[in-house]
Amino acid sequence: MGGTVVAVEDGQRDGERLHCLVTGASGYVGGRLVPELLRAGHRVRCLARSPGKLRDHPWAPDVETVRGDVTDAASLAGAMRGVDVAYYLVHALTTGPGFEETDRRAARIFAEQAHAAGVRRIVYLGGLTPEGVPEHSLSPHLRSRAEVGRIFLDSPVPATVLRAAVVIGSGSASFEMLRYLTERLPVMVTPSWVQTRTQPIAVRDVLRYLAGSATMPPDVDRAFDIGGPDVLTYEEMMRRYAEVAGLRRRLIVRVPVLTPRLSSHWVGLVTPVPAAIARPLTESLRHEVVCREHDIARHVPDPPGCPLPFDEALTLALRKVRDAQVDTRWSSAAVPGAPSDPLPTDPDWAGGSLYRDERSLPVDASPAALWKVIEGIGGDNGWYSFPLAWAVRGWLDRFVGGVGLRRGRRDAAHLRVGDSLDFWRVEEIEPGRLLRLRAEMRLPGLAWLEMCAETDPAGRTRYRQRALFHPRGLLGHAYWWSVSPFHAVVFGGMARNIARAAARGAGARGRAARTGRTRPARPAHRSRP
Repeated sequence: MGGTVVAVEDGQRDGERLHCLVTGASGYVGGRLVPELLRAGHRVRCLARSPGKLRDHPWAPDVETVRGDVTDAASLAGAMRGVDVAYYLVHALTTGPGFEETDRRAARIFAEQAHAAGVRRIVYLGGLTPEGVPEHSLSPHLRSRAEVGRIFLDSPVPATVLRAAVVIGSGSASFEMLRYLTERLPVMVTPSWVQTRTQPIAVRDVLRYLAGSATMPPDVDRAFDIGGPDVLTYEEMMRRYAEVAGLRRRLIVRVPVLTPRLSSHWVGLVTPVPAAIARPLTESLRHEVVCREHDIARHVPDPPGCPLPFDEALTLALRKVRDAQVDTRWSSAAVPGAPSDPLPTDPDWAGGSLYRDERSLPVDASPAALWKVIEGIGGDNGWYSFPLAWAVRGWLDRFVGGVGLRRGRRDAAHLRVGDSLDFWRVEEIEPGRLLRLRAEMRLPGLAWLEMCAETDPAGRTRYRQRALFHPRGLLGHAYWWSVSPFHAVVFGGMARNIARAAARGAGARGRAARTGRTRPARPAHRSRP
């Protein structure tokens, strides 16, 4: 999928190995761009606020990872040293009402540090804007994307600004919103924006254009519209999704009363995409966003069959979802405002409190069988205790603007550091032994859940579980004491059911080995109705 190399500056030959800085590598696009750049022969350095989140990506050993933030000039200065091309793939979309100012400040710092470091090119993925609509009339999301692109184009460093509308790929927020709305609602009452035309693009074409932009000649300093060959309304996209997915024809009823705010809550109710992310997506659909040119092909030529048609992009995305081969998801990036400091091995809260709920049980199975259950927790397998309690907690979190319980898992069987897992984030994994999750639900404090597969001194398998909570203020203490009476049911039941599931799985595998039959063990309890 790498772009074709064309004319380059003096001293730079076709296929020269460039040094690329990628910001947002823990996010949906950035996490997929890194291997594309590596395949094109470039050296890659990733900037991350929490470098540990990139540790378990397949490409992690092949890149240099540095700690830093796009709003911190000092860390950017170090990260850009020796860099040829700097990719800006971050945004402050859901950080609150001041996100436009945060985006503006971060873009200016990025451009200034790129110039100071002698970076040859900045590459930015922004949003496609409607023709003839004043910038002040755009949604805050599109307005901010446009402003960031303009900041880079006004800087002394040559910039490539790619402007895309709806990105279709397994795990993208746009795809999952489309997918769940169509699959879960045979009859849909929809807002008027479903009649707005847009030009979706397959994520593999986005990646091809991004990777190919690295070798653009130095006199190219402009924005490019990028899109697929199909111009569709959102209603047409839902109908075509149903057809590609083999669903019955959907009945769509349009109503004029659903504002973007109401639409975002409606999307948040039906899909795993939180309202905070759904709102800018739906607001962006108020205006028609169609490509006005395809000049990118002069510098990154399209191979035969590209850009991919919408139906083919859907087919590929669905195949990856069904085969559990989703590389990154919209939830790969950390939730803004979520705690990011690592849990100390021996917490010293300096006058604070750390509440614990600890459980330990013997398990009639091998440590490997127990670990298989631990690593498979969440998503469709559930949380092995009181499903209604977990569901209600997820609903409450969604109600107050949190991520809720429906983010699920990137992979059905395997986890890596940085993965989202329902309303948790994988903070640490020691394969075969420890899984530590950090809560990203709305809480008056910090919370972790640890699950361990151990062997006791007598050589027996033991399951150990810790729930930890560091309260914030009086409300945090009140929260812990209000929910602690339910811990015996929720956490106690979880420990018992995980131990039983491991024993059941080990027994099933033993019987299958004796009879020559294989059948996957069913999860003991699900957390979903």
